[in-house]
Amino acid sequence: MEPPERTRGVLYVIACAAPAAADVRRLVVLAQETGWRVHVVTTPMGERFVDALALEQLTGDRVRSAYRMPDEPKGLPPADAVIVAPATFNTINKWANGIADTFAVGLLCEVMGFGTPIVAVPLLKDALARHLAFGRSLDALREMGVRVLFDPDAPSHARMPSWERIMQELHSAVEERHSQR
Repeated sequence: MEPPERTRGVLYVIACAAPAAADVRRLVVLAQETGWRVHVVTTPMGERFVDALALEQLTGDRVRSAYRMPDEPKGLPPADAVIVAPATFNTINKWANGIADTFAVGLLCEVMGFGTPIVAVPLLKDALARHLAFGRSLDALREMGVRVLFDPDAPSHARMPSWERIMQELHSAVEERHSQR
């Protein structure tokens, strides 16, 4: 792969425990091809769905899923943008309510405070999508400026947009953020 002509900045890709996380490598490659320096974070259960070694080789950085210990150096540079895909029912609800009991959710809560462009892509079962708390959480995240790619009317097998579509939405969010400055 040829290096991109320009660097867009640092992108956090946060993957949760859903089947699409097994293919998150494709998202990382697409992001790198468009100039992003990618750092992958997973939820504790999401770590079981990804190939951490392959992602580490691809990004040149370790995949993080837990808070660092006080004697460990800080490792993540500040994010210029974030993609949360796939985002589970649990992560969406905890994030929207500020329950930072995992590194991934704590990081999301913190990054929101900086006004960083964030795209969230929920992937969950129909029954969970109909839960009242989930709808309220999506509304809260949107109110806080998160771009949410979720169509509740789409069949469950078609709810996850393509990685290319997710990248388009991210670039749109970043451009919008830059035009507001």
